[in-house]
Amino acid sequence: MGSDEPARKDYYPLWLDNLADDVTLEGAAMNGTARGAEAVRSIVIEARGLYEFQDFAFTGEFGDNGFLEIYTSSVQGEPLGVVVVVTLNDEGKAQRLVVLHRPRNSLLLFSRLMHEKFAGTPIAEHFLAGDS
Repeated sequence: MGSDEPARKDYYPLWLDNLADDVTLEGAAMNGTARGAEAVRSIVIEARGLYEFQDFAFTGEFGDNGFLEIYTSSVQGEPLGVVVVVTLNDEGKAQRLVVLHRPRNSLLLFSRLMHEKFAGTPIAEHFLAGDS
């Protein structure tokens, strides 16, 4: 997918349906590492729900065992750039996800909103609370 593709709300990451049981997720907006298919899937779905759109510069295979997404978005009107690196295991399942959000102010907003979404669950501890 090239940079001339329009902003999309209908993109669905196929790797999300092919997570290893022990998949990990780490990112700039997170504290620590989320582990396990259920937790990682929940985080990705909620994160996608916060995006007002996804304007892709690239999605596709990366290296011998990876997948890459590069896109811009916004959250509550604040600009957000996102890079997602997915590493696949020998079985072709998503084993490790690393997500970079920028700029910092938008990243902090995103993290606080994710904390609110997961309030009362162990996943909330991965994100910033209040004015942290």
